[in-house]
Amino acid sequence: MFSKSEKPTSTETTTSPAPAPAAAPKAAGVPSIISSDLKVVGDLESDGDLQIDGNVEGDVRSKNVIIGESANIKGQILADTVRVCGRVDGEVRADKVVLMKTAQVTGDIVHKSLSIEAGSSFEGNCRRMEAGAAKAADSDKVQALKPSSAGNAQPAAG
Repeated sequence: MFSKSEKPTSTETTTSPAPAPAAAPKAAGVPSIISSDLKVVGDLESDGDLQIDGNVEGDVRSKNVIIGESANIKGQILADTVRVCGRVDGEVRADKVVLMKTAQVTGDIVHKSLSIEAGSSFEGNCRRMEAGAAKAADSDKVQALKPSSAGNAQPAAG
């Protein structure tokens, strides 16, 4: 079990290859933060979590988005999960959307799961997202709809 023969003595030298540098580890669970004293004009895009407490005039794309109580967003939000505590003027599109009691949303919500706490304010339409619609939402192409003779909306030719 314990053997001194495998350990090099102080006079022996061993050459071992230098370890390969590891990729920089991602800080799990640590969001990027837009603080309450910051105003951003332009789009935000992140592969991780994003917490917004300031003002954003532009679209937001991220994996998880938290809109703080002091936040004011004017633009579309596209994410896997969105928790709104502040003000949003624009469309919210996510698999899971949670409107906290301090939330004020003016715009449509497209979701797979929607939770609205008592006291929140929401003015707009909400639609349940189809299973394959999440990937289609990532594309910037918008299809116009035309009514068919059966009364169902169909994609317009063009």
